[in-house]
Amino acid sequence: MRETQRALSEIIEHLQGSSKKLRSKQVNGFIDALLGAKRVFVVGVGRSGLIVRTFAMRLMHLGIDVHVIGETITPALRDDDLLVALSGSGETSFAVNSAKIAKGIGTKIVVITSYPRSTLGKLTNHIVTLPGRTEIASTKSYLDRQIVGEYESLAPMGTLFEVTALVFLDSVVASLMVKLGRKEEELRARHANI
Repeated sequence: MRETQRALSEIIEHLQGSSKKLRSKQVNGFIDALLGAKRVFVVGVGRSGLIVRTFAMRLMHLGIDVHVIGETITPALRDDDLLVALSGSGETSFAVNSAKIAKGIGTKIVVITSYPRSTLGKLTNHIVTLPGRTEIASTKSYLDRQIVGEYESLAPMGTLFEVTALVFLDSVVASLMVKLGRKEEELRARHANI
């Protein structure tokens, strides 16, 4: 129980610190790119893939034409579309390859990552930097780290980035609701009913 409470506290503190580290130019540019796109495509792998899917669902609720890269019903990208790529490391091969293809088409690209100088970061038209921990702990055991005096996050692997990305993207949706003048009832009307 104690480790669970400490991990929860660490994650909450990370989120509070992350909101202060956001750059308004990056966030506003991202929102403007979403509003200016004919269609929005999202890409992410693993837990980042799950998070971009939740974001895509909310964009659909807002009435935005949105698609998930890799799904069988995803249409072809065009130069008036926007690709949103989510990768903590900025090195996830499927996301990188998707961005390379999008860049070749002339599609605008927004990358959300902890590493703006990553391969993915270098392919983007616009970047949003979110703090997070994406490296694997140097030792496997929390107790081992305490014995040798190392402090490493209790949140494993990319958890801090992923949780931050989820909350950040939901916050972007809230901003879009205001900018588009949408009410929750309108979003609910587009929610799945079967």
